[in-house]
Amino acid sequence: MPATIQFAASSLVEFASAAFASAGLPQTDARVVASDLVRANLRGLDSHGVSRMPMYLERLDRGLVNSRPQMQVTKVAGAVAHVDADNAMGFLPSHLAMDTAMDLAADAGIGLVGVSRSTHFGMGALYALQAIERNYISMIFTNSSPAIAMWGGRSAFLGASPIAAGIPGGTSAPFVMDMAMTVIARGKIRLAAMRGEPIAEGLALDADGQPTTDAAKAFEGVCLPFGGVKGSVLGTMMDLLAGAFTGANFGGDVKSLYFDHSEPQNVGHLFFAIRPDLFMALTDFQARMDEFNRRIKSLPRAAGVDEVLMPGEPEVRTEALRRAQGIPLTDNVVADLDALARDRGLAPARPMT
Repeated sequence: MPATIQFAASSLVEFASAAFASAGLPQTDARVVASDLVRANLRGLDSHGVSRMPMYLERLDRGLVNSRPQMQVTKVAGAVAHVDADNAMGFLPSHLAMDTAMDLAADAGIGLVGVSRSTHFGMGALYALQAIERNYISMIFTNSSPAIAMWGGRSAFLGASPIAAGIPGGTSAPFVMDMAMTVIARGKIRLAAMRGEPIAEGLALDADGQPTTDAAKAFEGVCLPFGGVKGSVLGTMMDLLAGAFTGANFGGDVKSLYFDHSEPQNVGHLFFAIRPDLFMALTDFQARMDEFNRRIKSLPRAAGVDEVLMPGEPEVRTEALRRAQGIPLTDNVVADLDALARDRGLAPARPMT
């Protein structure tokens, strides 16, 4: 296993904020992006954390992402709005869209917001957590650059296109789901390649369509959909709803975050917000969520399992642990961040002592 160095979340947020500000983002926007990346690290999704900073910054430096976007929100129907992201960092229009969806749902019960001309929006759970903070149920769709094949094909066509959802709890843990259409998130394959680690069999094909455990070859090849044809079908739905439906790129046209610097990505997102008190009082709904959680905890456990957990609960515990003990970054990620600091004339992130 690679060596790791511990960093306080606050130290990483300050460093990442300074780095994105150096690329032209206003201080407020830079801090939003930095905090979102560090939140992914805190929750244990290191593939979507600060290790992505060099890649995001390169796209900003190349002008492929707009550092000073003029995002436009247009109401298109009673409880439906559209956000033109103006090629912003995807985190920014996504937070705006989720807030807009919740504002619409406050009156109509449900709000729907589509986003076009966006870029990669990071960890999908960010926006489910945003909705949970305001006591809203949410669903979040996005498309992405080609990563998996249509069922029966051998070339990348559909994106990994994660789906996220959140349902607020009462006194118990909320439901938080965030999963890609691939057997394993492509970002995790990228992180394994960065570390020089192999991946398990059955996750990906190389560029020649052959099964591989070489993470670098897998990252340049094709990820396999989870559940076989079912994952491919869900990936198709995500591309149609988040891409074709919103006016964004679709059908293999979303530009690669990693390899294609020819033009902006034009990623599409779709956000649903739903009031949890539509069919009963909020307190009654919260009590039902607590009862659901109680029943989960009392289920008989399979061999070797200590506890049955609500989706999202492991991440809550990881975040609590990492806030107290620090975020472990591998030495190669730290080296990348230190090089970034030197190139931009910034003070490097300071490890915990």
